[in-house]
Amino acid sequence: MSVFQHVEFEQHEQVVFFHDASSGLKAIVAIHDTQLGPALGGCRMWPYESESQAITDVLRLSKGMTYKSALANLKLGGGKSVIIGNPRRDKTQALLESMGRCLESLGGRYIAAEDSGTGVADLKVMSKHTSYVAGIHDRPGLMGGRNNGDPSPATAYGVFVGLQAAVQARFGNQSLQGLKVAIQGVGNVGYRLAQHLHAAGAQLYVSDIYPDAVAKAQAELGARVVSSEEIVSLDVDVFAPCAMGAVLNDTSISALKAKVVAGAANNQLESEYHDRKLHEKGILYAPDFAINAGGIIDIYYERVGYDPQQVKKHVEGISSTLSMIFDRSRVESRPTGAIALELAKEKISNTR
Repeated sequence: MSVFQHVEFEQHEQVVFFHDASSGLKAIVAIHDTQLGPALGGCRMWPYESESQAITDVLRLSKGMTYKSALANLKLGGGKSVIIGNPRRDKTQALLESMGRCLESLGGRYIAAEDSGTGVADLKVMSKHTSYVAGIHDRPGLMGGRNNGDPSPATAYGVFVGLQAAVQARFGNQSLQGLKVAIQGVGNVGYRLAQHLHAAGAQLYVSDIYPDAVAKAQAELGARVVSSEEIVSLDVDVFAPCAMGAVLNDTSISALKAKVVAGAANNQLESEYHDRKLHEKGILYAPDFAINAGGIIDIYYERVGYDPQQVKKHVEGISSTLSMIFDRSRVESRPTGAIALELAKEKISNTR
């Protein structure tokens, strides 16, 4: 099937395929929209089952970045990149350096940051051959101390304040004391979210494909470990997807007992139809590209001038944005995802 005919294409400006036989690199960069600024988005490394799956993922992710930056009032466009491979087995310095050269060849239209399967150290290797990477510079930490450039703390904090706003909207009480939260995925962002929730008194249930990740959450945060199959259907207050996308589908929504969905994962909905299905079931959905914008906000300020208090205030604005979306959803009896998408597209249209 032609990329132009792909159901997720939706007027992408540029899709580039890279291959380097010597390093084994197979990568795709998707640039969705640059009307607000250069496309900025994570570089993901994942063992996709097929190239078709990788193409679908990168197209969906890049669109999400366009709307995420627009809704967060950032002068950035939307883009994403994926490297096909197992990050725990196939990642080499040669492969990362090759990716850096690929990024450089795009001339700044796309800027890469970390994502699932990549981290600050990987981006620094890429930076040997390109200046078009972000989130690699040491700076003051959002919550105090120092940060090596990793945007995960800001993403997690944004999801935390967004989750509080969703709890307030759904239950009429922002307190998280005793709240039952199921976290699907406790990687860089999911674990930090779990730390915030634990400190606020929430009861945690966690799952992850990596046993060491859940063992850490159990030992340090008192989280109850459950299987990947069980996490979606638990009798909890909040379901927080913090792993891969498309987790909200016909099967999972039918099984959901949580009244709120608020997590860090990108592209949580398998299709736009599932936004309405959540609404009809009375489940309050915090649109992913609204609630998980903390990381892109953090990286934006790295590029224009980093003041941790200004960044923290901007990230905390995620709560107000979501509250506005939830209010409109209630008044207009429409799904939250549709409203968030409208708002983002309006911001882009207003720049023309």
